[in-house]
Amino acid sequence: MVQHANIDRSRVQTLMEREKALFAERHPRSQQFHRRSQDSLLAGVPMHWMTRWPGGFPLFVAEARGATFRDVDGLEYIDFCLGDTGAMTGHSPPAVLPKITEQLAKGITTMLPSENAFWVAEELQRRFGLKYWQFALSATDANRFALRLARAVTARPKVLVFNGCYHGTVDEAYVSLVGGEARSRPGNIGPQIDPTLTSKVVEWNDLEALEAALAPGDVAAVLAEPVMTNVGIVHPEPGYHQALRELTRKYGTLLILDETHTLSAGPGGYTRKHGLEPDMLTVGKPLGSGIPAAAYGFTEELGHRVHALIQPPYADTGGIGGTLAANALSLAAMRATLEHVLTKEAYERMIALAERLEWGVKGVIAKHKLPWHVTRVGCRVEYLFRPNPAKNGSEALAGQDPDLDPFIHLYMLNRGILLTPFHNMALMSPATLEEHVDRHTEVFTQAVKELL
Repeated sequence: MVQHANIDRSRVQTLMEREKALFAERHPRSQQFHRRSQDSLLAGVPMHWMTRWPGGFPLFVAEARGATFRDVDGLEYIDFCLGDTGAMTGHSPPAVLPKITEQLAKGITTMLPSENAFWVAEELQRRFGLKYWQFALSATDANRFALRLARAVTARPKVLVFNGCYHGTVDEAYVSLVGGEARSRPGNIGPQIDPTLTSKVVEWNDLEALEAALAPGDVAAVLAEPVMTNVGIVHPEPGYHQALRELTRKYGTLLILDETHTLSAGPGGYTRKHGLEPDMLTVGKPLGSGIPAAAYGFTEELGHRVHALIQPPYADTGGIGGTLAANALSLAAMRATLEHVLTKEAYERMIALAERLEWGVKGVIAKHKLPWHVTRVGCRVEYLFRPNPAKNGSEALAGQDPDLDPFIHLYMLNRGILLTPFHNMALMSPATLEEHVDRHTEVFTQAVKELL
């Protein structure tokens, strides 16, 4: 853990206790609801990771619109978490709601295609450059299906991921490096098999380790985010993506890029912005403005190979797809989102707002000579309490601060600003305003003054 000599850790703890008391005082109804939920919801929450919010109990939300929401105690918040990217469009964007309502009246799911299906596929083709597309309800499922298909077309058993990666709840990605050795990720609950039997894991930005892992010729696919985001933003070093692509081609390994978080980079994600050439691409979360939706795409050559595998009588029993995948409601939401919300113009404004937040935080850090840094991918910004950006997952994990991370989060929350619960990430939406960003900088400044 990186610590700054001018910050008294006992003071951080004292301030944290004050903030917890303030949080409890201001949120009696959320606390009441949480206590009631103990009798029906495991740990009092509908998803177990909701216990990760600092403060002792989560907020219960009454209403969310645009870039703000209101809790059951009537308090208003600027939302920079935005459903950890699921609401990157802003909550209930006005351009999408009529299309969702219209589709609700016309039918939600039929197991048959609609006009929206090929419209969305053509738009994804235009944005990302991959020829063929299929749909799922989450990026986790899209990744699962992509990996199954990669193993099938290559006749290889292994998957390679990067230490500290994020690909939803894909079993093959729950492997990490412990003391330089591959192990099941700490906290991995009930794995069906030891993930080291299915997966190889290396550090991000380590080309030597990557080539050594690919050289035996048993890796079907590399699954990677273009920029790591699960342990704080970890950028690729210059030339890394070119080398990654060259090595995967050299050893006959498919390259799958997961753009679910890095869609923050632009309308075509990091892939289009930086001219990357994956064999497959997966994306989810914000595609449907909060309606469950995801997609996975293939190059033309790979698409033909995949199509040859998914033939009757096994097209519906091969482990690919789901009954509600590609339902009419999801596709209507995706079309409206891509056509009217996540546009080139919207991204230009969102990225400018992210730069404004980045500059604001950097200014505070520089003024007080703090050994912290800020990093950004498009409209996604994070600040970390370590002096230098991490080069890989191990460095990022070692640089996390178990005192300052929850303190800043709760301090912000008590002053009407929501960041992600796992690290200090701020995401911009088309509904985010300059005044929202400036309020964050103001509160961040207050927090730093209290710490020093």
